[in-house]
Amino acid sequence: MYDAYLSAPNGFFSDLDRVRGELDSLFGWGGTSRAIRSTAGSSYPAINVGHSPQAVDVYVFAPGIDASRTEVTLDRGVLTVAGERASDLPSDAPKTSVHGRERYSGRFRRAVALPDDVDPSQVSATYREGVLHVNVRRREAVQPKRIAIE
Repeated sequence: MYDAYLSAPNGFFSDLDRVRGELDSLFGWGGTSRAIRSTAGSSYPAINVGHSPQAVDVYVFAPGIDASRTEVTLDRGVLTVAGERASDLPSDAPKTSVHGRERYSGRFRRAVALPDDVDPSQVSATYREGVLHVNVRRREAVQPKRIAIE
């Protein structure tokens, strides 16, 4: 009976295979290049990451930040966005009581690991209507060359 459980479609080894597949997918262990992933240390600002054969696009949803004081860096395949959003609450009023604070204020830092084929010399960033868009171009894939036999 124990052996039947181990080999059953919903048994122990099938569970291990499923977990292994999820880890391979998450960390890019199954492919030839590193997978795109972001750190989960902070939830602000929210980010969306998408990719095409030509580029990787990162959208950072950060209304109210000062784009001139926001730092975007790409180092060893890791794109980092760091900055600060000022508080909207008056800090100099001595008798001000805060009863609720749902909007994040303070320093933030988000990092996204990019695939190995991105081109660090082909990065652009724009900030419009509270959304920072970072576009990282990919290198052209090396195509196999057919060699004629003489």
